[in-house]
Amino acid sequence: MKTVNVTLRIDEDLKESAEALFEDIGLSLNAACRIFLKKAVQEQRIPFELTRPDRKTRKAISDAERDQHVSGGYDSVDELIEALDE
Repeated sequence: MKTVNVTLRIDEDLKESAEALFEDIGLSLNAACRIFLKKAVQEQRIPFELTRPDRKTRKAISDAERDQHVSGGYDSVDELIEALDE
């Protein structure tokens, strides 16, 4: 089987985190990428569900990125849930 090199540009932190994860399960980054590609070709799709956050979640993410409507910590889970229900 003839092989080819593939160059992938990713964030350095992502690469290091992925390598650490895959090392823990006995894989190299290259092996993990090959597994992903083989599975995608076998299933003829991305081998996991891709979803788009709903409008409320997208707004919360946007607000958090701009430090808007972000409150401080909570003293209990009940307090957090109450704030989320508002």
